[in-house]
Amino acid sequence: MDRRFDRWRASYAADPTETRGRRFKEESSPTRSEFQRDRDRIIHSTAFRRLKHKTQVFVFHEGDHFRTRLTHTIEVAQIARSIARALGLDEDLAETLALSHDLGHTPFGHTGEDALDDCLSQFGGFDHNAQALRIVTTLERRYPDFDGLNLTWETLEGLVKHNGPLSGPQGNPMPRFQKRGIARGILREDALVHLDLSSFAGGEAQVAALADDIAYNSHDLDDGLRAGLFPLSDLNEVPFLADILAEIYKKWHNLEESRVIHELGRRLITRFVEGVIEESRRRLLPVVGLPIEAIRNAGEPVIVFGDELTIADRDIKRFLFARMYRNADVMRVRGEADTVVRDLYNAFVSDSSRLPEDWRQRLIGQGDAERAQHIADYIAGMTDRFALQEHRRLFDATPDLR
Repeated sequence: MDRRFDRWRASYAADPTETRGRRFKEESSPTRSEFQRDRDRIIHSTAFRRLKHKTQVFVFHEGDHFRTRLTHTIEVAQIARSIARALGLDEDLAETLALSHDLGHTPFGHTGEDALDDCLSQFGGFDHNAQALRIVTTLERRYPDFDGLNLTWETLEGLVKHNGPLSGPQGNPMPRFQKRGIARGILREDALVHLDLSSFAGGEAQVAALADDIAYNSHDLDDGLRAGLFPLSDLNEVPFLADILAEIYKKWHNLEESRVIHELGRRLITRFVEGVIEESRRRLLPVVGLPIEAIRNAGEPVIVFGDELTIADRDIKRFLFARMYRNADVMRVRGEADTVVRDLYNAFVSDSSRLPEDWRQRLIGQGDAERAQHIADYIAGMTDRFALQEHRRLFDATPDLR
């Protein structure tokens, strides 16, 4: 067995030397494992670079110190590697999935996704996970022999199933997909490479999913505090956060607020990471010595928060929903961003000559559903500032989004 890239790896970890391969066969690399190659292809992709100018909650010119999709992605990758290393999972695959999990997001955060989802409602809607898969299998055009990035099966599986199975054993969609069904793009890729949509993904994908939650909780609290959306004292409404603040003030009585905020985020991440490792080790005991398929067929996730952290995660999200995501100023900007995305979609649908030449050419001969998806591809790939630039080009008035 090839051990050039080996490190301590549990039996249930994904092994790059035993990958199910790539859709288009390629020669192996003499210096990198297959999952390392996937990671590098994602980092060098156009979609990854665009994350720098796509926002989380705030629009790009709110301030230089608020998170973007790119900074969030890097934070998720760091957390994912830490957890994967402790559990004997493949760090490179966990990092790869963390780096790729937001590639399909639209400009203006979830607002843009909701707007496109509504615009495409008669064609199955829009889903950022399906869009990420579409980017890495079709939309990135860099290599002479294929479209997409030609990633390994394990990376594609993790992209699609990091939040759990999409269908039941008989192929029926899981409850969250019953309204509109599983995205056509996912079903199309499944028909080509058989992603086993009824099973869980491997442990590395589950790690990336929880790392995303941990990073969100920490940096949205940080951004919300620094933006003045709520005072530090209001965090005492959340018992988990109140305990951390009490620890900080007990050790440092007169610490300046900016350092309190940083210490809060640092301790929050540490508690969640250590809690995930502890609980997941317990959940993994039955599959020690077994291959990765034991995780896929476990019938439930094995990388999880314990009971205490599940409650803390719920309470933090409730607090952020009420005090940040539904803040009046944020909601006003979200409403204006929604208008920008809908205006762009309707403008391109009504007159495709407004699209760039190369995008316009690809519409020739396509049906309504394909045209709608193609226009959604163009809009979803925009950065916040390019979307505003396009809106100014096409319309007399464009919101400032301030």
